[in-house]
Amino acid sequence: MKLDEYDIDIKPDFQTFEFVSEGPKGKIKKVVQFTKITGLNTINDTYNLGFGDYDEGQGRIDDLVVSDNKDSEKVLFTVAAAVILFTNKYSKVSILAQGSTPARMRYYTIGISRYLQDITGKFEIWGAISQNDWEPFRKNMPYLALLANRK
Repeated sequence: MKLDEYDIDIKPDFQTFEFVSEGPKGKIKKVVQFTKITGLNTINDTYNLGFGDYDEGQGRIDDLVVSDNKDSEKVLFTVAAAVILFTNKYSKVSILAQGSTPARMRYYTIGISRYLQDITGKFEIWGAISQNDWEPFRKNMPYLALLANRK
């Protein structure tokens, strides 16, 4: 299934992906960044998925700002596209995603639940029910974090 997404600018390190959200609040630069997590005892290398608006003044990603540009589904699809592009290049990695707030984590879980059938064709998804307890993703569970492995 082809979803509506923004054009993505992939940086040379292939770990930073940028796009521009367009809506009533104007054009807002968004960044998806994959950062290797060290010290984990996992089979695959694990990368944290960082995402948010790019704060030009601070020179960093702001993952707490609420843009409210009325394009949240298109933004979510674009982040998913960045995950696919990243794992096309690095297929033997795990992607860890954790919302910066409980509301954002709930939003991500709802988004995955809505498109779970399409997602599970390419990814194995796990949900954290506690700090050390993971289970195969189930719809509408209150997970603390998500872990995706490319099939």
